[in-house]
Amino acid sequence: MVEVICDTSFLIHIATKRIKNISSLETDVGQIQFVVPDVVINELQKLGSQDKKQKLVLATLNFSKNLKKISIVGEFADKALIDHVKLHGGIIGTLDKELKDKVKNSGGSIMSLSNDRVVLES
Repeated sequence: MVEVICDTSFLIHIATKRIKNISSLETDVGQIQFVVPDVVINELQKLGSQDKKQKLVLATLNFSKNLKKISIVGEFADKALIDHVKLHGGIIGTLDKELKDKVKNSGGSIMSLSNDRVVLES
């Protein structure tokens, strides 16, 4: 089982949007488990104080209760995830182009979304 570490935008997306290939993910990319770092939960809780995002954040926090939590802490989620990848490798789930580039340059892999489908980027 491979762990995919979700960043905030990716987690919000898989929690609140219909993902076409979520049920066939194992066949498409292998056996994976989405995990949520502490730093992302903290970022979500800060976002929850913004009226426009409150519904999305609440739905995402509720969805994340069913996911494994991992201890990655830091002031900024992106930096904490990059530091983690540099030390341990791994797959980061993100929609953020800048973060994708940094993770790839740090030796990590990217899982993202394309046309409402989860895809593994090389």
